[in-house]
Amino acid sequence: MKARKLEVAVISDLHLATHACKAKNVLKYLKSINPGILVLNGDIIDSWRFSRNYFPKSHLKVVRQLIKMLEKGAHIFYITGNHDEFLRKFNQTRMGNLKIVNQLILELDGKKTWIIHGDIFDHIIHQAKWLAKFGAATYGLLTIINKAINLFFSLFGKKEILIYKSIKKRLVREKPHLSRFENAVCRVASERDYQTVICGHTHVPRDKQMLNETGTVRYINCGDWVEHLTAAEYNDGKWSLVHFADDEDENMADEPDIPDKKQLYQSLFRELAIANML
Repeated sequence: MKARKLEVAVISDLHLATHACKAKNVLKYLKSINPGILVLNGDIIDSWRFSRNYFPKSHLKVVRQLIKMLEKGAHIFYITGNHDEFLRKFNQTRMGNLKIVNQLILELDGKKTWIIHGDIFDHIIHQAKWLAKFGAATYGLLTIINKAINLFFSLFGKKEILIYKSIKKRLVREKPHLSRFENAVCRVASERDYQTVICGHTHVPRDKQMLNETGTVRYINCGDWVEHLTAAEYNDGKWSLVHFADDEDENMADEPDIPDKKQLYQSLFRELAIANML
């Protein structure tokens, strides 16, 4: 399959190193695109639930694919989120074509797009971080239970279910108006004269317009790769919210390169060497 050429692709909330991550789908998507700029919009590696005992080969393949994209010339911006906040102290650090930032402003065809993870607008994160971490731990436990249920269902040829997605769908219903979170994001974007704002964090993919006295602000939430498998893509002068097709029957056995830690370190050292030459 030939990779689609894109100017910019934005993905967020992969939550690598957790059972919830759909690493195989992430890898399929990354292999299907050839972006000039790839934005990893926060919560890529989940440090809240990180364990040295759980980082399977499918997750390593995602890391290896990102390194391959760097080697081929793609510019990758890693925007820090709340689950990978340990990287915030490395803001503006560059390693070759990889740069760690807390936010990103892109000027595309004369219009400004502001890309942030979005947790700074989440009052729960700031006022009761313990509650947010408790929710994340509960979510992780539910994911493990969900995996066990789907394993049982597979014995009878049943299609897998996502318990946490069903629960969230009941709690978070689609509304025609902007939520408190979305309003806060759009208000700041409008004050700063950005035409488009893209965030993640909520795991709820959205594409909406906010009207104000100076015009409109387009709000895009690029969703996540735990439940929705969505991304924001920019090409031919416009942004699109893309839902990646989840083809469970696709055979990925044709990938001979399953990276180990030594290979990953070697690739990273090559990137560092390139960075030092610049």
